[in-house]
Amino acid sequence: MPAVALDIGTYSIKSIHAKAGKVPSIQRVVEVFNETGIALPTDDMTASKLGELLDSFFGDNDLPRNDVRLTLPETVVSTKIIDIPPLSDAELSSAIGWQAEQNIPIPPEELSLEYQVLYRPEKKDNAQMRVLLVGTRKKMVEKYVAMFNEIGIEPTLLETQMISIIRSLQFTLDEPTTLIAHIGSSSMNLAIIHKSEMKFVISQMNGGQMLTKALEVSLGLDASQAEQYKRSYGLDGDQFQGKVKDALLPAVNMLISEIRKSVQFFVNQNPQEVVQRIVLSGGTALLPGIVQHITNELSVEVLVSSPFTGIEGEIPENVNHPAMSVCMGLLQREL
Repeated sequence: MPAVALDIGTYSIKSIHAKAGKVPSIQRVVEVFNETGIALPTDDMTASKLGELLDSFFGDNDLPRNDVRLTLPETVVSTKIIDIPPLSDAELSSAIGWQAEQNIPIPPEELSLEYQVLYRPEKKDNAQMRVLLVGTRKKMVEKYVAMFNEIGIEPTLLETQMISIIRSLQFTLDEPTTLIAHIGSSSMNLAIIHKSEMKFVISQMNGGQMLTKALEVSLGLDASQAEQYKRSYGLDGDQFQGKVKDALLPAVNMLISEIRKSVQFFVNQNPQEVVQRIVLSGGTALLPGIVQHITNELSVEVLVSSPFTGIEGEIPENVNHPAMSVCMGLLQREL
């Protein structure tokens, strides 16, 4: 059945209308500027403002409202992977509240919690089971869902951005240990995948918007010009006398520093392992020169996510492929 995957960012709203499944068949890809600058409503006023924009977005692009799939930004979610002694499903269900209280920094009465068993060892194995905990505040989720209800949408799926991205990349057991860096407009989310399993997720409150601001300040450009220069010239030192590259480098290196810290954290926890690859996702992944610069700085293979590989359907030529990773992952989830 056709579904609509929706990724609301502070810079743009992205959507894919497609037949959902492991290999979605795409009918339409849409991306529009988010004039509100709001990704998640915090009160009635912002909910009304964003809701009106989304109502127009669905109407203007003739998108159906019956199977709409959403994500929550990592910045409002607490994601933890815990190791505990092996438990049955019933035992885990009884114990999960206590585990969440120990690992999720949200009071139990305010917590909306989902969990998933990542690994359960055989009884003969003397090993821990690993469980993914995803927690956020109930009131925030209720306000978010209510905003969609107001425009005639009852969401069928709500999960975190990084879980969707990981699904879109379709990791297998034999792939090298990989760090995913999803660089959006206002944040950068980082995750390590080892033997196809997520090891941790962290979110940093800096992203592509920080690069745009750097150009505004250094070159005296307005926001629109700075965004255009960033996308056109990026870290290409041969363009615009290298001025754009010079202005961007300090901000880009701040992002790289956070990537380096995440790699080091994983290695400290797993001394026998090495992060062999970085995959860039999000709109900033196409910044000219960023792949080579990160490769030079971290001495590791750097790739850009390609969520439309092997996918059939109507894919516009000018679409930013890595920016659509969240939507593709939503469509690939089996309900």
